[in-house]
Amino acid sequence: MTGQIFTCERRVRFADCDAAGIVFFPRYFEMLNGVVEDWFAGPLATSFRTLHTDLGVSVPTAAIEARFIVPSRLEDDLTFSLGVTRLGGASCSLHHRIAAGDDLRFEATQTLVFVGRSLKPEPWPEALRARITPYLETTA
Repeated sequence: MTGQIFTCERRVRFADCDAAGIVFFPRYFEMLNGVVEDWFAGPLATSFRTLHTDLGVSVPTAAIEARFIVPSRLEDDLTFSLGVTRLGGASCSLHHRIAAGDDLRFEATQTLVFVGRSLKPEPWPEALRARITPYLETTA
């Protein structure tokens, strides 16, 4: 059994590509940040503006590991999938997949940490934890 998966789509833009016409590798990390931001603003009902500006907290990336599988090119339509593999006291591990149709292009794991005003890790607020939990992968 698995948890919910957050998905969104995006077309590869000219600004995403290098001189060879493929997605320049750091752009994938910018795209992932956008997916995380959309996940927070959408299903988690806590936008980055609310986190950073209103509450003075953040969810920085503590670790990321990526696998570049097949190049993506200008105007490819990409589907981004995000699932949660672990939800700790102050951290959350994500699994990202980027595909074009059935063609897996990129895969990454990312660890976010909930950081309070003290700039130190703090426990996830209960309301936010409750909205993250349905995305947590579980075993049968």
